[in-house]
Amino acid sequence: MSRSHFNTGVTIDGFLVGEKIHSGGMASVWRVTRPDIDQPVVMKVPTIQESDDATIIVGFEMEMMILPRLSGIHVPRFYAVGDFARQPYLVMEEIRGHSMFTLLDKAPLPAARIASLGRKIAAALVDLHRQNVLHLDIKPSNVMIRDSGEAAFIDFGLSRHLLLPDLLEEEFRVPMGTGPYIAPEQIMKNRSDKRSDIFSIGVLLYYLATNVRPFGLPNARSQLRKRLWRDPVPPRKLVPDIPPWLQEVILRCLEVDPDARYETAAQLAFDFLNPGQIVLTDRANKLERDPFMTAMRRRFGSKSKSDARFQPAPGLVNLAPIIMVAVDFSDSEEALNEELRAYVKRLLAISPGVRIACVNVLKLNLLTINPVVDQEGRNIHVQRLVELKEWARPLALAQERLTFHVLEHMDAAVALIDYAKMNHVDQVIIGARAGSTMRRFLGGVASKVVAEASCTVTAVRTPQGALHDLPEEPAITGS
Repeated sequence: MSRSHFNTGVTIDGFLVGEKIHSGGMASVWRVTRPDIDQPVVMKVPTIQESDDATIIVGFEMEMMILPRLSGIHVPRFYAVGDFARQPYLVMEEIRGHSMFTLLDKAPLPAARIASLGRKIAAALVDLHRQNVLHLDIKPSNVMIRDSGEAAFIDFGLSRHLLLPDLLEEEFRVPMGTGPYIAPEQIMKNRSDKRSDIFSIGVLLYYLATNVRPFGLPNARSQLRKRLWRDPVPPRKLVPDIPPWLQEVILRCLEVDPDARYETAAQLAFDFLNPGQIVLTDRANKLERDPFMTAMRRRFGSKSKSDARFQPAPGLVNLAPIIMVAVDFSDSEEALNEELRAYVKRLLAISPGVRIACVNVLKLNLLTINPVVDQEGRNIHVQRLVELKEWARPLALAQERLTFHVLEHMDAAVALIDYAKMNHVDQVIIGARAGSTMRRFLGGVASKVVAEASCTVTAVRTPQGALHDLPEEPAITGS
């Protein structure tokens, strides 16, 4: 269903669409009703028809994977999900309460109020982390305070489930997060550390205490990278009435090195409950940022030490092996795709523990404008995603073992090679087209992947093609 048909009064899968209550660049939110649901619910619909931003699609996929697996008072209750093949959406509880965003105009807040809010947010984070989810986009607009008093997180489009594939990490090479709140390790593209959420809470607490953002409003990668070496102005320099214990908590959350922060959200919640028992360090009374030379040593320290600071905490990385299957949807490739699927089935029969990443490349043109929608007005990126899912449906794999990725690049071979390298793929399976004089001379996509990929590559051909075509690309080969 296109956006033009999504209006008040439309019925979708039994849900009657009511008023639109939010419209943003990533999604719109509508009140909906269904006879069997007796509480207020909303439908979140991604904004994709007019957009060529693949992160919108992948981010919504992440939320569709994560939200149904969450439970408890600290997240919205999940009700239903719509598939990309028809109309993608999420239906969830409409949380009654107020957003933390409404408190920004009231900052600076009294220390007791900040402690109360901090305790509630930390308690919610404890519950979220216990469910193996990192939010990775904690900011005022994504934190709700229910009328009953508890904090609840919304918007899991940039989140990570530690027991599920991370589509954002696997497809994109840029930091994912909101500039003022993103943790240093996220800037280094590490999305596996729970302490990143604690850093974001520290940014929020800093603003509530001072009415100032500790790192400003960065709008460029170079500005974000300053966070890797430059500490913020101590809160008590801006608001002298802030008690030392609160500055201790805030600056500990904002440490550049994750190892110097609170190890868990439970420890942060405990300190807010027991401020009189907080052990004060030099953080508590400092009134100036670290000396310039200290910051320079952090900035220009050895690469090995710099990298080590941002490695994920033990036990947080998904080590499941990945097999990447490159699927081509050209008109002439139906038989080859069937052979490709048959090969993957045989592989799964002998290797039941692997993860399968289904990949398709949407080729971009260098000299012309690339269309976003096809002749029927459908988003091309979404259509490729739907086709990948249809191709993989007969594999009957559990969701946690199967992911889908549409890459956009001018060179399909380069896109596949780079993806395999960036995501530590263990094996690439690719269909090799029938031979032709031009392809033998220039080299086909499969040939280039076989020659240049950093992992094992298996090139699959149709039986007919293997019998009648010269094998410019091997039937099975490794590199």
